[in-house]
Amino acid sequence: MNDPDQLEVGIKAVLKAGGVCEATVCYSGDMLNPNKKKYTLEYYLEIVDKIVGMGTHVLGIKDMAGVLKPRAATLLIGSIRKKYPDLPIHVHTHDSAGTGVASMAACAMAGADAVDTATDSLSGMTSQPSVGALLASLEGTDQDPKLNAEHVRAIDGYWAQLRLLYSCFEAGLTGPDPEVYLHEIPGGQLTNLIFQASQMGLGTQWAETKRSYTLANQLLGDIVKVTPTSKVVGDLAQFMVSNKLSYDDVIEKAETLDFPASILDFFEGLMGQPYGGFPEPLRTNVLRGQRQKLTERPGKSMPPVDLAKVRAELESKYGVVSECDIASHNMYPKVFSDYKDFCDKHGDLSVLPTKYFLVSPKLGEEFHVEIEKGKLLILKLLAIGHISEQTGQREVFFEMNGEGRTLLIDDKHAGMPIWPLIF
Repeated sequence: MNDPDQLEVGIKAVLKAGGVCEATVCYSGDMLNPNKKKYTLEYYLEIVDKIVGMGTHVLGIKDMAGVLKPRAATLLIGSIRKKYPDLPIHVHTHDSAGTGVASMAACAMAGADAVDTATDSLSGMTSQPSVGALLASLEGTDQDPKLNAEHVRAIDGYWAQLRLLYSCFEAGLTGPDPEVYLHEIPGGQLTNLIFQASQMGLGTQWAETKRSYTLANQLLGDIVKVTPTSKVVGDLAQFMVSNKLSYDDVIEKAETLDFPASILDFFEGLMGQPYGGFPEPLRTNVLRGQRQKLTERPGKSMPPVDLAKVRAELESKYGVVSECDIASHNMYPKVFSDYKDFCDKHGDLSVLPTKYFLVSPKLGEEFHVEIEKGKLLILKLLAIGHISEQTGQREVFFEMNGEGRTLLIDDKHAGMPIWPLIF
């Protein structure tokens, strides 16, 4: 939430460790819109001053929803460059509105040292703008990166093929959505939100979910929406759609509504202090005296984590664990335990070819899996049995190295409607 007190802890840790620190300001709102007066140029320059004063080596500008318009980009980056002529500036954006190439070209011309793009076949919309398009836009200027366009296209051939493997995750987006300037859903969240809406039975109410996202953001005080605060806004939006709640309903019924946990965490202050403060009396009515109201960095009042104790507990449950396992558990205990349980049940699925991890093989199709060097399994799916109404399982018949095998497999789609979801 662009909370300097939160950023300072990470900056100091990186500097103490001798690393290169890039501290980031998140861009929200519209500096050019006179009706949006919260996030102004003066606001951003004040945050930048504080970050630079903490000793960061590189300044990041994160336009997570792709709402930084070209003229605003020129104004923002140009103003920072004028004030800090030697400060490396790195800009990140998404191309949801279709203006990403123009905005990143404007950033480059205004003095940015680096801007983010994506390989052409994976670019556009909720991804980053096209690297090929940006190269063409900067060709012949002083900011021309002079990358070999032929080599860039050759590399993209690989990614174009790889994308086909993950086509089952495509969100069905067919073009830019300038409506992002209104709802400000981050690019990294938008496709996830579409998927979550379908999982919650709200697939046919996607337009309403987007409208509710705008209202939810206003209810929360027009906050900077980036992980995890973007999830807070998304959770509240889906909560409103699911329960048919209007903006006024949320305010009037706040003391009786069963809000998602993320909303409670936000209002408690566990994600930091939002610029402009929390909206009242909504905050008080949501918390109902059952949670505290933090007024400073939450880490200040949290008890220290005993890493040795955490390691011992995880080793007693899972055996040998890595530093990554410990960090994962500390940040996301439920996700980590679910992951370990999944691995215990299914084994090391990283050895599966990507295609067969994501999509089941066709009947009679043979494929190979190398479980370790020199050990190759030759598999062929033979038949899939009927679903058991009692257990929700199916018998699956297959060959492994020429021998017949049978397994009972949980059918996760058992009991789900078979009609298509329409966005």
